[in-house]
Amino acid sequence: MSVPDHPETASGTEESGRKIPPASLARLPIYLRALNAMLADSVERVSSEELAEAAGVKSAMLRKDLSYLGSFGTRGVGYDVQFVSQKISALLGLSQEWRVAIVGAGNLGRALARYSGFASRGFEVVAVFDADERIVGTRIGWLTVSNADNLEFELERTQTNMAVLAVPAAVAQQLCDRLVAAGVTSILSFAPVVLQVPPHVQVRKVDMGTELQILAYHAQRAQETESGSRARSAQ
Repeated sequence: MSVPDHPETASGTEESGRKIPPASLARLPIYLRALNAMLADSVERVSSEELAEAAGVKSAMLRKDLSYLGSFGTRGVGYDVQFVSQKISALLGLSQEWRVAIVGAGNLGRALARYSGFASRGFEVVAVFDADERIVGTRIGWLTVSNADNLEFELERTQTNMAVLAVPAAVAQQLCDRLVAAGVTSILSFAPVVLQVPPHVQVRKVDMGTELQILAYHAQRAQETESGSRARSAQ
């Protein structure tokens, strides 16, 4: 697919039926965060170069990513910040009401339940669960930790449509199965295990150990490059 140098300079309607590559999709929330920061500063228009710099990517990459949303804007004027923010929000499903349950109220689960960034991005944490009787009934902000035995009842009562699994690997699949059986089809898992789910269920796995290993790889490569440069300079 050919991409114009400045898709914001063309006018037209939203492209439909185009599948967005995973890498481009992963960058859209970054663009949205930058756009919303600009809106908070009363910025109405932004060039692709300025938005790319704010998002920490190359302008050509940003233009290609945004081309999947359609072509819009005016030559020499740039992107309408509010319009592009709304387009990305709609594409990401943020115009819907997302009610989130956190399963697992250990250190990680409690930290996630307290995270204020969820609400500002359109996600409301409506329930927290744990199986430990010492934790059940305790408070995390305005929420009371519910017994995991009552998972299905509470999911229905709170109309939960998204869940976060912050539990050990040994119980993750069992709890995942219960979530799916209760009608939850969007799950974010911090459990260090691959979960088996039906095709209609979306699971995103966050493996902090793997991410640290990738960081260590890049850090080692940087050290090797620096050592090589010093060696060549000394010759």
